[in-house]
Amino acid sequence: MSLPSPYQRHRTVAVRIGPITVGGDSPVVVQSMTNTDTADIQATVTQVAQLAQAGSELVRITVNTEEAAAAVPHIRERLDRQGCAVPLIGDFHFNGHKLLAKHPACAEALAKYRINPGNVGRGKKRDEQFATIAVYRELAGRSDHALHLGLTEAGMGSKGIVASTAALAVLLQEGIGDTIRISLTPEPGGSRSREVLVAQEILQSMGLRSFTPAVVACPGCGRTSSDYFQHLAQDIQAYLREQMPAWHEHFPGVENMTVAVMGCVVNGPGESKHANIGISLPGTGERPVAPVYVDGEKTVTLKGERIAEEFQALVTEYVHRTYGQADDEATG
Repeated sequence: MSLPSPYQRHRTVAVRIGPITVGGDSPVVVQSMTNTDTADIQATVTQVAQLAQAGSELVRITVNTEEAAAAVPHIRERLDRQGCAVPLIGDFHFNGHKLLAKHPACAEALAKYRINPGNVGRGKKRDEQFATIAVYRELAGRSDHALHLGLTEAGMGSKGIVASTAALAVLLQEGIGDTIRISLTPEPGGSRSREVLVAQEILQSMGLRSFTPAVVACPGCGRTSSDYFQHLAQDIQAYLREQMPAWHEHFPGVENMTVAVMGCVVNGPGESKHANIGISLPGTGERPVAPVYVDGEKTVTLKGERIAEEFQALVTEYVHRTYGQADDEATG
């Protein structure tokens, strides 16, 4: 969902990539890229579908060989059979013009062609965070073309997340950027989808878009020697993300919901009251009860071994009751 932007957007010309509009008045679009051998059709189809399921609105695939180009139409066909309509962007190298000419079915199956900047001398693209900011400011000042933001060699884990956020957040605050990718080097065996989640979290944290309900949780302190609230916060967040593909269709607006999972009585009740629904778990030495707050009012107190399951059920009930009205009216 797109939110009213808290920042003045740099005005750009809108372009269509399949069903997705980039630029103009459209929200900032999230894209990602596979790391499979594109010639491996099934592996690429599987990863594209995973990225789309995670929320990537555009997916790039490498098209660097005859075999890769020949595989593209088959990849598109299999994705369509699965009901995955995410547009595919062909990432081309120095031989892209030859591959497209020789494989017209590849050209037809792709929604966009991208010439990899690493193969055209990179031009103004550099990956130091502050150099990136200066370059994009200059580009925005000189044109009204839709701009893609990304830091190619961001790195692994927290370093890559921090580096990308440090650069992209500044530009997004200035209204620059129409589509973003967070280029994380995945951990060995790690999910490629993490880069999609990080991109969504940046946009949501800045108030530019909403993708999934926000889980508010305290960092913990000496009052929370148990890690129970941490597990509950993690489980609730995972549960919300798992439900979002279905909830997004049936419960419009649910992506704006806030859920609080707090670890003790100090900040627990206050934060829980400010959330749509929240729970204040007992800290060290506190009574083993957990009050639940719904829209600022205490509604029930949970206790015993099934607090986690009962709270999850209350969250689900809240979603159906609060956001299900529009769906009921549409089907009723």
